[in-house]
Amino acid sequence: MRQLQGMDASFVALETRNSPMHIGSILIYNPETAPGGFVRFKDILSFFESRMQLSRTIRQRLVRVPMDLDYPYWIEDPDFDLEYHVRHVALPKPGDWRQLCIQAARIFSRPLDLDRPPWEFTVVEGLDNVPGVPKGSYAMVTKVHHAAIDGMSGIDLMEATHTLEPNAPPPKTKDQWKPERVPTAIELLSKSYFNAVTNPLKQLEVAAKAAPGLARAIKGLAVKEFKVESAMLAPKTRFNRKISPHRVVEGRSFPLASIKKIRALDEGAKVNDVFLTIVGGAMRKYLKSKNDLPKTTLTAMAPISTRSGDEKGDMGNQVSAMIAQLGTHIEDPVERLKYVHSRTTNSKAMTDALGARNMTEISKVSPALWMSLGAQLYTRLGLANRGVGPPFTTVVTNVPGPPIPIFSSGAKLESMMGLVCLNDGLGLGHVVQSYCDEATISFTACREALPDPDFYIECIVESYEELLAAAEAHENKPAPPKKPGARKAAPTKTGATGKPASKPAAKKPAAKATRAAPVKAGATSKTAHEPAARTTATKVTRAAPAKSGATAKPANTPAPKKAAAKPKPAAPSKTGASAKAPASKAAARKKPARRKPAAKSAEFAKKTAQKTAQETAQETAQETGSKPAK
Repeated sequence: MRQLQGMDASFVALETRNSPMHIGSILIYNPETAPGGFVRFKDILSFFESRMQLSRTIRQRLVRVPMDLDYPYWIEDPDFDLEYHVRHVALPKPGDWRQLCIQAARIFSRPLDLDRPPWEFTVVEGLDNVPGVPKGSYAMVTKVHHAAIDGMSGIDLMEATHTLEPNAPPPKTKDQWKPERVPTAIELLSKSYFNAVTNPLKQLEVAAKAAPGLARAIKGLAVKEFKVESAMLAPKTRFNRKISPHRVVEGRSFPLASIKKIRALDEGAKVNDVFLTIVGGAMRKYLKSKNDLPKTTLTAMAPISTRSGDEKGDMGNQVSAMIAQLGTHIEDPVERLKYVHSRTTNSKAMTDALGARNMTEISKVSPALWMSLGAQLYTRLGLANRGVGPPFTTVVTNVPGPPIPIFSSGAKLESMMGLVCLNDGLGLGHVVQSYCDEATISFTACREALPDPDFYIECIVESYEELLAAAEAHENKPAPPKKPGARKAAPTKTGATGKPASKPAAKKPAAKATRAAPVKAGATSKTAHEPAARTTATKVTRAAPAKSGATAKPANTPAPKKAAAKPKPAAPSKTGASAKAPASKAAARKKPARRKPAAKSAEFAKKTAQKTAQETAQETAQETGSKPAK
């Protein structure tokens, strides 16, 4: 006989008809790997029976002390019946995902019989129209009382009901299990009297262990290693009221590789920060559609396992908690991720200072009677509807699953989706369950608080897709611009092709920056049949001053000094082409136009009072490298 600890006993005390305190999952199996490609119900019973010795949870039941004067005890059930705990149903046609979720919600809403080992597995057949699920597959809806397991010890139960190979043999060791006699009320009361006498000593011991953590917390606040914020207190929402006995469940799977890609949006962010951000975005979308979104951020309780390596197989809960702010007041998904990461860092520092293990130990010495009375009064008086809600809006628990495929009765486990218990003041809970290369985000909710689970799961998917789109955009950012020296080579290459000026101009936008646009305009103003462009482009490579003239007027335009301020290597080929234009008949016909620059040069001479029109023309010819026009 073994006594429950404080936190485990609190889950028993909180148990009501509307708040069954069990957790579980929806597991989907593909029997193609089983012998003959088919699994019968009796094969499942036989498989479980051969491996029961691997789990302490399977055959232990609770015994409660009269009037809850002390914590309950675990004993080996003398009336254990495997077929009571493993059940068998089938979905009506068509057997789709919606029907499976409805059936799972109905099963999960029913309390467990605490006079028996507190667990049930229900095999569900008829999954003929579930997308992505092979034909002939079946599901298993599991539920185990939270007093028996937490997220980590639940993995132990998974190991007892699964194997690493489809044809793995049963354990070779002999089953040494023996049932126990149920203790009488007198025996239980005598034990409670002894515990009541020794409990103050245990409280002093725990207080002594917790003192260093409290000192670290005070010091951390003083030196601002972390801070206590008002935002850590959750605003009240539709999920923080008295709940009904009815449930809804849903979930979706996402590639772990995508989650890790999203994590790169904020340096140092953890995978759990991404999941919290997805949930925060989904709750924002859902509550905003109901005109029920608070102005301040919602919060989530994120359980932290304090179980050591040598406690892996122990029953009960070894968890503490961290309050995480979800950033529901922030619309931009990237900014929300950064906010969540900064807040979880602060919360972790606070939890580390106090000591997560010490926080767990404190719960073990709380008086059982007061814990039970407090839980019952909170429910019976409906305090959740009177503004006395929990210090968080929801729960987001991250349960690591096996990283490799596992099998049960020879059938391969295809996917897993977690389910969580609810109580008054907490009408919505989330579970993140990883398995192989995927992670499933699922939720359990009170049907009165969340009557449209199909819409809320869309909000979760949209929140994920927004973050993934931002991550992909961040990943595909263009490379930083090349050095200026590398950009200068492109114009020379274009001019050297010897093609008409209009064609290389069309290619220049693909080459580099937007500053090439003026060059394109100048090139297109020339005639396409200027033959001298080919020869001049190869000779003149540094006649940058004439580029500006090429873009505005023919080569004899008197604006060489403007171009000198903006030298570029692409223009010379075009300028040179215009300078040698008289070599062709077409250029000869354009000789009268050369008188215009003379007039303009005269105006220029008047302004400068230094040069004649002829001197200006000669200077222009010298700068461009061509002969002066006769």
